[in-house]
Amino acid sequence: MMEKSDHAHKLYNRMRLWEFHDQYFVEPTDGSSAPFLSISRLDGSFNLTDEVPHCNPVRVPKIWTIFGVVGTLKLLAGSYLLAITGRECVGFYLGYPIFKVVAMKIFPCDNSLKNASEEQRWMEREFSHLLSVSEETPGLYFSYDVNISLSTQQLHDLGDESKLLPLWRQVDARFLWNSYMLEVLIDNKLDPYLLPVMQGSFQKFQSAIGKDVLDVTLIARRCNRRTGTRMWRRGADSDGFVANFVETEQIVQMNGYTASFVQVRGSIPLIWDQIVDLTYRPKFEILTLEEVPQVVERHFLDLTKRYGNVHAVDLVNKHGGEGRLCEKYGSAMQHIGIDDVRYLHFDFHKICGDTEIEWLSILYHRVEAFLFLNRYFLVNDKGEKVQGQVGVVRTNCIDCLDRTNVTQSMFARKMLESQLRRIGVFNVGEFISGHPNLDRSFKILWANHGDDISIQYAGTPAMKGDFVRCGQRTMQGIVQDSWTSLMRYYLNNFRDGTKQDAIDLLHGYFIVSVSKNMASAIKKGGIEALASFPVAFSLIMTGFFFGTISLRQVRYDPWNLVVAVMWMGMSFVVTSFVRANGRVFCNRPRLHQPRY
Repeated sequence: MMEKSDHAHKLYNRMRLWEFHDQYFVEPTDGSSAPFLSISRLDGSFNLTDEVPHCNPVRVPKIWTIFGVVGTLKLLAGSYLLAITGRECVGFYLGYPIFKVVAMKIFPCDNSLKNASEEQRWMEREFSHLLSVSEETPGLYFSYDVNISLSTQQLHDLGDESKLLPLWRQVDARFLWNSYMLEVLIDNKLDPYLLPVMQGSFQKFQSAIGKDVLDVTLIARRCNRRTGTRMWRRGADSDGFVANFVETEQIVQMNGYTASFVQVRGSIPLIWDQIVDLTYRPKFEILTLEEVPQVVERHFLDLTKRYGNVHAVDLVNKHGGEGRLCEKYGSAMQHIGIDDVRYLHFDFHKICGDTEIEWLSILYHRVEAFLFLNRYFLVNDKGEKVQGQVGVVRTNCIDCLDRTNVTQSMFARKMLESQLRRIGVFNVGEFISGHPNLDRSFKILWANHGDDISIQYAGTPAMKGDFVRCGQRTMQGIVQDSWTSLMRYYLNNFRDGTKQDAIDLLHGYFIVSVSKNMASAIKKGGIEALASFPVAFSLIMTGFFFGTISLRQVRYDPWNLVVAVMWMGMSFVVTSFVRANGRVFCNRPRLHQPRY
């Protein structure tokens, strides 16, 4: 289906990194006869050289095995090299191996810190701490041979000239996770080291249907245009790019046929936020109402340009804060001036509740005509393109995680059944549910897919996972969702601000520059410098504890009533202060506030 890239652009798939005191040397060890890459530890500059310098017996260099260079980042006083030190083959995409990053390491090129001021050293430590967060980035995938940022249909339609380009020049820029970090390597024309990395999910299974073997692959591609954490990146920006935008492709291979079906998800394309403030459900706030029509139109113009016809399925509630967003979104869609776009609201919680997933069939019947009119991509057993997908369903709830994944898995199931009938494997009236092994594997596939996307955006597995895994609500699933909800609350309020800073740094949304007042950007001031939730919580509990003990002693000494009032009063004052300044007590991003 697709030819490999020209040999001259072959990526090195295994390297040895020599760590000297003043420089790093990267040596390809995959059989490539190529010069070494030298990286200065003083300024991070790159050079190609023919040999590694002789080792000093007193200071033997440390040697690392690496499987790819992710890129470099320049901070205040030094540069930092990110490299893959652990990988796992997770399957094949159109015959080529796909790897998952299981370990990543940062190699500092910061020897110039010796001459930096104490304040610069302090700031460099703060920034480098954020970089260390990147080592734990989940869901990173890559291939040395095939462009996983493009769908099967796009790869099939790729021109011969494009196939000869290096992989990094073929990619869909939206799904290149390390695009900013590759810029220095691109400037230095280091094509064999330019490894495109994508964030998302890669799941697959095989299942026997009679004498035939069905191969199903599910790929999620996360967009980098408005990337971030659940509460700190909501809605759209002024250009129409939305948070948590994910392209999901389900690929089916059987008896020489290949079929793929693409769906997308993304936040409601209004400019809105939901800033954490210690409450369980922070209020929704729509910003720049006057720009709503333009932002919605820009978003859907981009989608129609890339995917063709678009059917937007909105799963949010009709009441409460979600209802206000739904109203504005629906109103904008009624007046959108794009013929290839249609909109449908389906109140998932009202219709399906917590247990009645079968009512999703109502939604499917409303979308069925669009799905089959816009088809899916299909290649026959002779390698010939039979048909292409000319439209896409765009699904959203508030987070585009839980309700969205349940709904997308239902669409994908229906399309898989249609594809199997088209190939001749299923008879008319035959369904996946009639094949227990296939049914179970399909449910696990989509449940794992939903967990991967949720972990990357919210920090926890998806909720309503029992809907997808079991086809029904279970007591274990309800208990698990309660725990997941509490974990999201904790992460949103007390961890995600720092994580958002790390993401903004990695993607170049905040650029470190000596010309800026860096100290003011990362130091806390005013109330924020004094606000510490653990301290405040300790004071509240201390006051409550000693107040309770004093009340119990009132019958022995009435003076204890005054003491109890003092302790309880302290708890009340601290509680009131925390409630009034809830946002300040949360872990907030400090580097980049997006311009909508």
